[in-house]
Amino acid sequence: MMGLAIPRHPKTFSIVLLDYSGLTWIVKGLDAVYPMGRENILMVPGPTNVPERVLKAMVRPLISHRGPEFRELYGRLLENLKKVFQTGGDVYPLTASGTGGVECALGNLVSPGEPVITVHFGLFGERMREAVVRLGGRPVEVASEWGEAPSLEQVKEALDLNPEARLITIVYNETSTGVAWRMLPELGRLARSRDKILVVDAVSALAGEPLPVDQWNIDVCVAGSQKCLACPPGLSLISVNERAYQALRENKHRLFYFDLEAHRRFAERKETPFTPAVPLFYALDEALQLLFEEGLENRIKRHAACAQAFYEAFDRVGLETISKGSLRSNTLIAVWNPPRVDGDEMRRMAKEGFGVVIGGGAGKLKGKSFRIGSMGMVSLREVSLTLRAVFESLKKLNFSFKEKPERVLEEVEGKLEEALRKLPKLRLS
Repeated sequence: MMGLAIPRHPKTFSIVLLDYSGLTWIVKGLDAVYPMGRENILMVPGPTNVPERVLKAMVRPLISHRGPEFRELYGRLLENLKKVFQTGGDVYPLTASGTGGVECALGNLVSPGEPVITVHFGLFGERMREAVVRLGGRPVEVASEWGEAPSLEQVKEALDLNPEARLITIVYNETSTGVAWRMLPELGRLARSRDKILVVDAVSALAGEPLPVDQWNIDVCVAGSQKCLACPPGLSLISVNERAYQALRENKHRLFYFDLEAHRRFAERKETPFTPAVPLFYALDEALQLLFEEGLENRIKRHAACAQAFYEAFDRVGLETISKGSLRSNTLIAVWNPPRVDGDEMRRMAKEGFGVVIGGGAGKLKGKSFRIGSMGMVSLREVSLTLRAVFESLKKLNFSFKEKPERVLEEVEGKLEEALRKLPKLRLS
């Protein structure tokens, strides 16, 4: 197993995979995904690698956000985002991180002193709970151990005991543990039957996991630009329906910058209430065009296929993922550090030896796990290189493989290549 020959500080990012499992691989054209000679491939939970054509869109001349050119751009974004969220409600791009979008949602809806059903099973769900506390709400917690997920029955019990609660909050795809809560459609039906407002953090799920917002009875849904949309970080996307507007009008206090009714009023004339990040709007516009060229369903299938390749490879060599079975995320693979293996050292070796940046554990899993963000324009080459980086690094750290990594890689890559062959090719530059 000779592994990889990677030039240091290359002019463009072309990779030659040498004599791996008896095969010679030549992977070219990575400069379209990793332009400007960038050496490291981001396989972290976000931000993700941004295609060249999306980056190029950001350098267009600036325009006035009160002029006709911006109104044309913003109007197109508003309509196209509805297609991605699959909603007839409103969707706004906010100049803020995903956390800013979550705070916008909760800040518009949580009144001081009111109970809020907060479903959480990882770091980002706990952050939603903390936001409720800081807004003066009283969280009614429905929780499970990290790596697992609460049951729908637990949510029903919380609602029965707290009938005055108006809101239910949940993270769909928990980025700290790689758990995707697959009962979201059932939760939506439950929330609607009890006349509750359902607020969903889908920051790492939109365009990587199924998410038909209206069909699943989601009232407010938050996503981020820097995950499965393959756009630079800095924008939060928030969908709002009429039920949510009615609920926020009953709020005892109102926000200023994140006032959703202000965004609605300005959107009627295709403007934002405050100065937006115009270059990021350009990038989002191009990223959405790329998404539509691929097709939303195809993008979700690609994410699922790449994630399955990671899961199969890790299972077969003896690495334990934190999420199991149907809870496994399409976009985030969280893995326990093997016994007697320094996970931080493994990640350092993967970066220095292969140019692959892998995320560490988050929250109470820091130092105990590593995380791979399989998001955005991830495909065969990213999966192959990342698996090689992990396995080669573990080999040097004396990890005992359950199966020969050479055979595992060859078979996993073959399956992934076959799955991706059925999906459309994309122009990335």
